[in-house]
This record gives sequence, structure tokens and C-alpha cells, in this order.
Amino acid sequence: MTVERSANRRLPIYRLVLWNIDLTLVDVARVSRQAYAEAFQRVTGRPLVALPQTAGRTDSEIFFEALAVNDVSSGGVPDPADPGSQELLGRYTRELAIAFGSRLDLLTTQGRELPGATDAVAATAGLPGVIQSVLTGTIRPNATAKLKAFGMDAFFDFEIGGYGSEIYPKGAQLLSSRGRAADKYRGDIVSTVYIADSGRDVEAARIGGARCVAVASGRSTAGELREAGADVVLSDLSDTGSVVSAVDRLTSAVSAG
Repeated sequence: MTVERSANRRLPIYRLVLWNIDLTLVDVARVSRQAYAEAFQRVTGRPLVALPQTAGRTDSEIFFEALAVNDVSSGGVPDPADPGSQELLGRYTRELAIAFGSRLDLLTTQGRELPGATDAVAATAGLPGVIQSVLTGTIRPNATAKLKAFGMDAFFDFEIGGYGSEIYPKGAQLLSSRGRAADKYRGDIVSTVYIADSGRDVEAARIGGARCVAVASGRSTAGELREAGADVVLSDLSDTGSVVSAVDRLTSAVSAG
């Protein structure tokens, strides 16, 4: 799959498919909440009494909001760009990786793969010119662990993904992922699709210049996802053909345009 860039040179072109993880591919919320609580208490010395809304948010966003709603910080949500906040976030993400890592054996007993997830990921990987990675609110070690627990890790290039330890919103991370993919594979990323489950994720796709396949397997209804502007809305991933067809159509349309 190539496109001519000059009289003497052809560059490979690729279609980048980014997947959200939580409530799109797997549901391990119970294990994640336990890890959040342990890491939060280790870093702040305070119990995590109230967990902020998590849908479409990154672990860094959840942490800073948790500081405010649990009365750890004064004056509302701390500024993530502040050096003190950055140091605190670094400590938290390290503790979160440790807390989650100590619970890996619980992922398949207290969590589950969502219907059709593995088949959808595997089939999408078979499309010509497709590179797959993740754009997730989860920090990288925990994201890898979640997918590995359910046998999906082999289908993803984790080096080019976007993760929850970053202070940047998902839309900006999507652009960075596309740049990393182009650099690593030495080609053009001519189209990008983000497969996710929340209205905030649909917005991130729009900001990052990607198309969006929204799956109503999370907290957002199909109607809410359509209203947010998703290009395609699916009830879940159980119809593998519909997933692959949507990805192929959306990426081919962009490539041809």
C-alpha cells in the first residue's frame, strides 16, 4: 500500500486505528478502583472517599480532580503544569502502577472482556495498511497489563500510543500518536480512527482530526454518542463484520479524499 511522493520515491501509507481500553475492550473497573484508592492514600496520606467521574478521562485528570473533591488541595483542582503538581503526579503514577501490578491475578476473576473485543481487534489488524495502538486514560504499564490479561496485547504497538500519565488531553495525544507512528514506520498516516465509548472520546477524535467509531458499551448511550458527533455508533463489538466494515470505510474515505 504505497503512494508516490516524487518521481523517484514511494512512501508507504498507513491507516492508524487507536482503541480506548476501559469499557470499550474490557471492564476491570473494580480492580482499577482498588488500585486508585491504594495509590491515592500512599501519596496523600488520605483515604479516597470520593472518586471523580472517570468516563473519557485520563488517570492524571482523575487524580487532580480527586485531590479537590477529597479536600486534599485547596482552591479547586490543582494546575497540572505546576512543578509541584508534576512531582506529585509522578509519585502517584508510580504508586498506581505498583498497586495495579499487585492485582493482576484479579483482572480475569473480577473483570471481563467485553463482547467481541478480541475478535474485533484481531480482524481489524488484518486490514491492509492498518497499524493499531491505544489511546487510553490508563497509564502505560496498566494499559499493557489489562490487554495482556485477556490475550489482546499482541495486536497493538504500545510504543506509539497515548496514555493516562500525560497531562495533555486525549485530542492532543492523538496527534502525538500519529506523529510517532509516522516516524516509526517511515510512512504517511493518511487516516486515523479512534474506537471508544464516551462523548469525551468522540470530542477528542474531532479535536485530533480523526474519525470515530463509538461503542455504547460504557456510560454513554447510543443516542448521546450520535449527538456528540460519532461517525459510526455500535451497540458493542460483537458483530465483527460491522466493526471491520466501519473502520475500513472511514479510513478509505479519508485516504481517497
